[in-house]
Amino acid sequence: MKQETLALHFGYDYDLQRTISVPIYQNTAYSFESLNQAAARFALEELGNIYSRLTNPTVDILQRRLSKIEGGEFAVCVASGSAALFYALLNCAQAGDCILYSNKIYGGSNTLIAHTLKRFAVNAIEFDIDDLDNLEKLIDKNVKAIFFESLSNPQLAIADIEKITKIAKKHKIITICDNTVATPYLLRPFEYGVDIVIYSLSKYTNGQGSTLGGAIIERKNLNEFIKNNERYLAFNSPDESYHGLIYSELTLPNFSIRIILEWLRNTGASLSANSAWILLQGLETLSLRIKKHSQNALLVAEFLNKNENVLSVNYPALKDNFYNPLFKKYFKDNNASGLLSFEAKSFEAAKRICERLKLFILAANLGDSKSLIIHPASTTHSQLSQNELKKAGISPASLRLSIGIEDADDLIADLAQALKGE
Repeated sequence: MKQETLALHFGYDYDLQRTISVPIYQNTAYSFESLNQAAARFALEELGNIYSRLTNPTVDILQRRLSKIEGGEFAVCVASGSAALFYALLNCAQAGDCILYSNKIYGGSNTLIAHTLKRFAVNAIEFDIDDLDNLEKLIDKNVKAIFFESLSNPQLAIADIEKITKIAKKHKIITICDNTVATPYLLRPFEYGVDIVIYSLSKYTNGQGSTLGGAIIERKNLNEFIKNNERYLAFNSPDESYHGLIYSELTLPNFSIRIILEWLRNTGASLSANSAWILLQGLETLSLRIKKHSQNALLVAEFLNKNENVLSVNYPALKDNFYNPLFKKYFKDNNASGLLSFEAKSFEAAKRICERLKLFILAANLGDSKSLIIHPASTTHSQLSQNELKKAGISPASLRLSIGIEDADDLIADLAQALKGE
């Protein structure tokens, strides 16, 4: 089946009541048929529901659909996109290890990697996504993951995924790609060698700004890559907290199972059944919405690119954009999502534009059906130092737009009046 059909049907065979909509299994624990069955499930001898911190039927259907649409082996959904990144990184690295991360990523991800992980004694080194010739020079025995965004927020930088994964595979390092902005309908990173794909489901998958959620999806045959890989001793040595379980000896998806048993079980950033149900509704229409987002964004980008009060526009579908060659290589059907950014003439001009807009909502989110605007330097990326902002390609005059599914002419008219006189 095609992606659009999978999003509507996969993973749900209808319950006893024959409901067309997936039920919300709003419960905490599950009854066992016997004590023997309970013991077998806790010992991983039998798969099944135990407690909703670990598994939930509504969440499970969402996980199955996401994995199938992505072309992966298994998905684990968690409470937010930040939790997805945190768990994916901790699943690779522990005290004394190192993460390599792109210089062009979401500000919250930058702070998590560059600062929060240090409190866990996990080091981090930044690499230039536009100069991958230097990436290999940063690799040593302590590097356990390479993290990047396929389409970065807010710079709209495109990673040369094949080049990154080729280097990573040479050194037997796991690659983690945040595909939130692109979505699986525009780009499927597994097709270019990525090991783990993560999402903030709060964005395009939800589409309404109505719930949080995150996903971690592993590629097929990742078990073979992890087994006996000296970089990943946590998978290849006994887990004392689970009676000496060695994850790499399981036939189940190692990476995902360890996230469930190690991180969800012990730290509990679980996705609620209600949120999973909301996300399932959004997933059903994502393929339609992402096309409309992209079509509108291109029209808006072309307008801004010609406006005398705009210094530059970042949108890879524009033919004169630096990333246009990579866009043509990796993206489907000339669609580049609804995210774009541009440079006003000054910080003062950027502030006035935000205050004059009538249709665009000033909000720190993206991927909503409604169009949004934000000033990254003072909000989403405000924790970065001036030097970090500069390296990330964000200035005091930078503005990020998340283009919705309104009529493009109305959006352009709103921008035109806000830019007038600047």
